[in-house]
Amino acid sequence: MVDIAIIGTGVAGLSAAATAVARNKSILLFGDEQIGGKLNSAHEIKNFLGFFGKSEEEIHNELKNHMDSLGISVTPKKITNIYKMGDHFSLISGRDIFEAKKVILASGISFGKPLAGEIEFLGRGVSYCATCDGMLYKGKTVAVISYSQHEEKEAEFLSEICEKVLYFPMYKEAVGEVLSGKANVEVLKGKDFVISGGMKADKLVYDGEEVGVACTFILRENIPPAQLISGIEMDGNHIKTDRQMKTSVEGLFAAGDITGTPYQYAKAAGEGNVAALSAC
Repeated sequence: MVDIAIIGTGVAGLSAAATAVARNKSILLFGDEQIGGKLNSAHEIKNFLGFFGKSEEEIHNELKNHMDSLGISVTPKKITNIYKMGDHFSLISGRDIFEAKKVILASGISFGKPLAGEIEFLGRGVSYCATCDGMLYKGKTVAVISYSQHEEKEAEFLSEICEKVLYFPMYKEAVGEVLSGKANVEVLKGKDFVISGGMKADKLVYDGEEVGVACTFILRENIPPAQLISGIEMDGNHIKTDRQMKTSVEGLFAAGDITGTPYQYAKAAGEGNVAALSAC
């Protein structure tokens, strides 16, 4: 068991990790190994103190050097559930279970309402993690609704074990050749989705067309907090916190875009620092 688990490798999560390690706390940092979050898509920075005019590559290198100097590494696991277990937390990623005394959520903002049927069938034919649950549907037909090009690797994994993958890209970029070139992957367009079934979801309706699927994988970069941990108080799409970055769940803190506007790097870094100090 570690002292603090931090979910998110953007500026808020990295700030929290650096602060916690500087105070001799043991941590686990979960997220994308390509650290920096949305900094990686910024052409040039003008409003982050000390980084004026820097490119995303320059800032990424600075962040990586900082983490490396502190001996901080990323655990590239997608946390799909967090459970409060009295005086500690259990964090679930597929069949892996991690334990921490405190948790800091710094995974960014998750916009939009859940799809029709998403919450009702979560864990019963709806999954947020292909690499976690994919083997349950080996040799079957599955659907993937993907909101980020980064999630194509999860769909590729499914294509290697499932008979067929119906892939719905919800992003503007073109689907990568590795995925679009696979014979058992059908790339489809959809806007309005309804997930339905009996004891378990086995149908997906998209724009009036119905298909039978063993599971619908909804791959967002961030899992909505209300689905990640029960009992957390929200303010719209954001987690409600106080000035110490405490949430409504004792021992759970939040920082960065997930706590609300403004969506600024300087705010994220400051909140990550405060969240870690509070957790410490």
